[in-house]
Amino acid sequence: MLATLRALRALVLLLGFYLLSLLVLAALAGLDIALLEHVHGYAAFKLVGLSIVLAVPVVRGLFMLRMPKSEDPPGVEVTVADEPRLWALVRELAAEAGTRAPDRVLLTPDVNASVREEPRLLGLLPGPRRLTLGVPLLTGLSEAQLRAVLGHEYGHFTGGDTRLSALVVRGRVQIGRVIERFHESAHDKVTEERARQEEAAAKRIAKGKKPHAVDTARAGATYRAMAWLYTQYGKLYLRASLSTARAQEYAADRTAARLAGRDATASALRELAVLSDRFEFYLDCYATIGLSAGSMPPRGEFFRGFGRLLAAREEQLAAMRSELPTEEVSPYDSHPPIAERVRRLEALSADGRTADAGGPALALLTDPAHTLALLEDAALEESALALPRAADWTALLEAAMAKGLSSGRTPLEQSLGDYTGQPPTLEALLGVMDDGRLWQVAERLPLSEQASAAKGRAFREFARPALTRSLRTMVLAELSARSLLRWEFSWSRPAAVRLPSLTADADADPAAVLDAALSAAVADRPDTAPLRALLERAATPLTTGSSNVNGPVSP
Repeated sequence: MLATLRALRALVLLLGFYLLSLLVLAALAGLDIALLEHVHGYAAFKLVGLSIVLAVPVVRGLFMLRMPKSEDPPGVEVTVADEPRLWALVRELAAEAGTRAPDRVLLTPDVNASVREEPRLLGLLPGPRRLTLGVPLLTGLSEAQLRAVLGHEYGHFTGGDTRLSALVVRGRVQIGRVIERFHESAHDKVTEERARQEEAAAKRIAKGKKPHAVDTARAGATYRAMAWLYTQYGKLYLRASLSTARAQEYAADRTAARLAGRDATASALRELAVLSDRFEFYLDCYATIGLSAGSMPPRGEFFRGFGRLLAAREEQLAAMRSELPTEEVSPYDSHPPIAERVRRLEALSADGRTADAGGPALALLTDPAHTLALLEDAALEESALALPRAADWTALLEAAMAKGLSSGRTPLEQSLGDYTGQPPTLEALLGVMDDGRLWQVAERLPLSEQASAAKGRAFREFARPALTRSLRTMVLAELSARSLLRWEFSWSRPAAVRLPSLTADADADPAAVLDAALSAAVADRPDTAPLRALLERAATPLTTGSSNVNGPVSP
């Protein structure tokens, strides 16, 4: 009954578009008939011509029968022979849900799962079904949580949502195309009017006259008005159709709870938010860190490393799971807030099923390492696949850090270059310090308004932290250029740089020695001797000690 009401609502929304279009055409025709009683000749011809031009996008929208062809997202399609255990779970849950199992399963690189059906006759007849499963989901979910995810997707099948989507999408596409046509016509009219006015202005200039200012504000106004009309209906259409979509999500959650259990479904939703956040972090700070240096993670590690990060940061993830994400609610959201979905699920009666039953979901794959390697080939750009592969994650980090230190330019280097007009090298900076001109350079740093307005000692206190940070980076870049730095890779914390011994005292902490030298260099009366001494010491071949300090860039 509920699916029937949803289908009726989707049909009414689509019919509303046709009704609006017919009313627009009738209004144009009626206006022409009324005005032609009083307008004749060329003016009448222009009036009818304008009405025809305005009617064309409307008519084309009415008779747009071809829908955009759906395409598979980047991924690896797996057959029953490839992944028998995964397919057994997919079919088992479909039977429990009382629905037809997907015809295809596609593994993708996204933290997402979805189902799609290609129905015929606007959803009246069933069609092929496809299930997409994000490998990052398999990496982070338990088998019980994966059952909940699949149960949710099957809830869309049992609710008829995938068939209704044909009606809803058709309306969105048709309205969008009509609006696009009117905007294109308005743009063309503005371009035409601008060209006409610019040509007239050129003629006036050639005659020694002052040209008129180009004004295209009124050009294309009629087309924009028509676009506005359809945009308003489009907003109504979206709000109504997406409110239906949100109700479908709640219904699908209840199906998931029935199939996989309340706790597994609620915990899967909590985990989805965590995995989405951490996967974005992983891509930015680990998987793609070597791109600037023209290097990629070892073969098969681009997606596999995500599992290593999750295992190393379990304590952090537990804290993230305990807090539900806060999201701004919009009438144009296709999904309800996760927090509200979790609250509704946890309000259901306990059913005795746990969220961690069955072990990790990735273990359902026959050979996870092989599948993750195949996913790299399918999901990554060819330009990325063509890059050399690092021997391991530490080598990737060292290449990225060396490139970052050699190619980056600190604010202090920028200020030094502006001040001296010469290449902003570390040696040049030390010379400026020795000459007592450091604080003139500091005045060119990008500081806060309060710091820039300060004078004397107050200014030096404001500027000193920024000076110290930039100077540290310049020193590290110098050591890196001499191949003296080593980087400590970690899945659980930011990368740390390992400094060589910087004094003859084998027991001295290199980090403390560097900090002391930096402090002396940016003192009220700069003293570069300690910094020059440690740089000279680092250049000798007997530097074997090491210590960790935070690097300027770290995952």
